[in-house]
Amino acid sequence: MFPRGAAVRDEVWSCLRGRARRRGSRAEVGILAKSYIDQGRLIPDDIMTRLMLNELKGLDRYNWLLDGFPRTVAQAEALDKECQIDTVIDLDVPFETIKCRLTARWIHPTSGRVYNLEFSPPKVQGIDDITGEPLVQRDDDKPETVTKRLQAYDAQTKPVLEYYREKGLLKSFSGTETNKIWPHIYTFLQTKLPDVSQKDAATST
Repeated sequence: MFPRGAAVRDEVWSCLRGRARRRGSRAEVGILAKSYIDQGRLIPDDIMTRLMLNELKGLDRYNWLLDGFPRTVAQAEALDKECQIDTVIDLDVPFETIKCRLTARWIHPTSGRVYNLEFSPPKVQGIDDITGEPLVQRDDDKPETVTKRLQAYDAQTKPVLEYYREKGLLKSFSGTETNKIWPHIYTFLQTKLPDVSQKDAATST
């Protein structure tokens, strides 16, 4: 299993939404996590760690990628106790680029369809292509919330990068366009994931 960034984000959001619909302690954790996100605050270490480590159970047979976790040294230390980390990829993208892309994102709540006003806009602005129903912007995609989250992310994540740099696990890639950054990342991952190289070899023969 090797999901890319957008897929992981969708899975985490599905996880949070799913927990919010369930009863018991899992629902409470999901609801609490969403309340922090809606306020533009990062989820506290203990809550985020519980969510993520629970999702990783049973995946020891697979290659997997975490997007946006860990975000603090405490989360990184907790992850290290449970899992062996092979490599850490840092995407060095200007905050203004991230902000523009996030604030341009709108969704159709019922289906979960996602539109981006910059590169995948709806046919009619503000309207879902399939149902004709109005699109909404998630609270955590609104400009003021995105700004808060990026500032908090920057302050908390720099120590994490240093943590993994000291362990010799950090690899950084800079850029603003996925189609230009991804080939470099993929080439790097071929050196880390034998299965990827073997599949490529099989495809080319």
